[in-house]
Amino acid sequence: MLTCKDFLRELNDYLDETCDPALRQELKRHINECPNCWVVLDTSKKTLKVYKGMEPQEVPSGVHERLMAAVQKRIAAKGHQCGVHAPKSPDD
Repeated sequence: MLTCKDFLRELNDYLDETCDPALRQELKRHINECPNCWVVLDTSKKTLKVYKGMEPQEVPSGVHERLMAAVQKRIAAKGHQCGVHAPKSPDD
């Protein structure tokens, strides 16, 4: 029997319809029996439908720069915790 954690691990393949047919049946059974996973699936499908209907938008340069700086800071912090160093940015 699948757990909610199993369902979440397989969610992308389920949505892309690329998982094994037997696994897909097990996932369907779990979704029908688990209201929480049903909500996750339903919300994910609706979100994908909204985004697929939108035109791509450029991220303003200031926002992009702040985002990349935050990501690099987070990577550096995690790398420091693990004894690994973050890769340098192309501007260094």
